[in-house]
Amino acid sequence: MDTTTTARPTVDGPETAQRSPHGSDLGARKRRRLWIWLVLGVLILAVAYWMYHQHQVSLAQAAAAKAAMRNLTVPITTATVSKGDIGVYVEGLGAVTPVATATITSRVQGQIVAIHYREGQMVKKGDALIDIDPAPYEAALTQAEGQLAHDEALLSQAKIDLDRYQAAFSRNAIAQQQVYDQQQTVKQYEGTVKNDQGVVDNAKVNLSYCHITAPFDGRVGLRLVDIGNIVQANSTTALVVVTQLQPITVIFSIAEDYLGQIQPQLRQGHKLQLLALDRTDETQIATGTLLTIDNVVDPTTGTFKLRGIFPNADMSLFPQQFVNAKLLVNTLKDVNLLPSAAIQRNAQGAFVYVIKSDQTASIQNVKVGVTDGDTTSVEGVGAGQTVALSGFDKLQDGSKIAVRTGHGLGNGSGGNQGGGAGNGAGDTSGSGSGKRNRQSSAPAPAGSTPSNAPTSPKTGSN
Repeated sequence: MDTTTTARPTVDGPETAQRSPHGSDLGARKRRRLWIWLVLGVLILAVAYWMYHQHQVSLAQAAAAKAAMRNLTVPITTATVSKGDIGVYVEGLGAVTPVATATITSRVQGQIVAIHYREGQMVKKGDALIDIDPAPYEAALTQAEGQLAHDEALLSQAKIDLDRYQAAFSRNAIAQQQVYDQQQTVKQYEGTVKNDQGVVDNAKVNLSYCHITAPFDGRVGLRLVDIGNIVQANSTTALVVVTQLQPITVIFSIAEDYLGQIQPQLRQGHKLQLLALDRTDETQIATGTLLTIDNVVDPTTGTFKLRGIFPNADMSLFPQQFVNAKLLVNTLKDVNLLPSAAIQRNAQGAFVYVIKSDQTASIQNVKVGVTDGDTTSVEGVGAGQTVALSGFDKLQDGSKIAVRTGHGLGNGSGGNQGGGAGNGAGDTSGSGSGKRNRQSSAPAPAGSTPSNAPTSPKTGSN
């Protein structure tokens, strides 16, 4: 018996009918995302290739420029490293202070009748300055002298009477009590005469006060009174001010850390040289010596005061003038000296360009020591070597150079008392001993010569 199987048509239900459109949308979104990522990847690769290409081009250009710089002849000025002495200075801010300043006031009352000085005049000790009317004091002196003469005559008469009484008493003509009384009378007159003499001396002193003179050599300030003014005795109003200018002192302060370098030398009687420079710390005004130091350290600032004395023969120092004081505490002997302008700096430390015999520049690391003005002591180069002083914007290790000789070059070393070394080179770099001196306690370490030294150090001088 045949069995016939009838297949029932499959009828999608409502759920199946709803899933089909959403499945198509999901596939389309996946395909779009894939294309977006492909496009982004291509763009990233293109940008990376472009940047790599540009980097290679920059490297090639830098290498070409470096090679061109090496082949380029750089005009420079040079200086020769020399052996010499250089001073170690301690610096401080100071002010010029007179040794003595006299503000003269009147000790008597009266009218000013004469002024003998000119404003700003240099006067000697004992020179007349001002006269006060002496007439009242001359009269008082005359009266005192008259009273003294009167009492001296009475004393003389009493002494004559005493001699006569003593002679009479020796003959028993008078009583002894009368002699004693006369002796006391003589003593009374002696006291009176002594008192009169004191009055006379006081009158003479008051009369001398009418003639005011300079108490010491110095300079007179601006005029403060005029003829005809009435002055009062013991008034605080100044009549004239005299200031001593020769010698003159400078008081300055330095850190207490230097006390150990200064105090032992003072105890041994050493005269420490002291320089006074102007406000800009470039021009030396005067040279003197350290006189003494204060007896206490200021705890609020950690500094102590020192006083130096200057002859001031040329009157270059003026009272209350601001100065930069530089005290020579040590002198380094027989060290290598070169102009400070020759020293350049990079990440490895300080270096100089040493000029070789084949007229090429070579980087040489140095250890910087003490700087005195425009001269610096260094380690790492030897005396007689030639170093570059200019052209640092074009110089690099191995560059060919041409020495400019239009203005020549001078080299020399200073004396033992901090003269240092003086160098002057070409038309761009010169150095001497008139600028700022300082003590260098921690010079930059010198590293190994870099294989890729910078082609244009920015810290140097051109």
